[in-house]
Amino acid sequence: MTYVYNESTAVVGPLAAFAEPHTYDLCEPHARNLTAPRGWEVVRHEGEFEPPPPTTDDLVALAEAVREAARPAPPRADELPEDPQSGQQTGRRGHLRVIPPTH
Repeated sequence: MTYVYNESTAVVGPLAAFAEPHTYDLCEPHARNLTAPRGWEVVRHEGEFEPPPPTTDDLVALAEAVREAARPAPPRADELPEDPQSGQQTGRRGHLRVIPPTH
């Protein structure tokens, strides 16, 4: 949907393939039932509303979401093993371990 303010018109059409200023994506039920302010005209696209083809931004966002979901959660403080010498809990990740500061 796009508003053309100087012509008092709302244009409802298919989803844009790329981001444009002053445009808004609506689901099909909202696109079909949209009303405009009094005195405005609504111009509607005739035909089917098809989703735009995926962009590289969509694919990158999907890949990042999958990577984030696959990351192991950091251990909780009550799950950390204790250092046998100091009796304090230490965190371990890969070949590194976190040793709390001594005061």
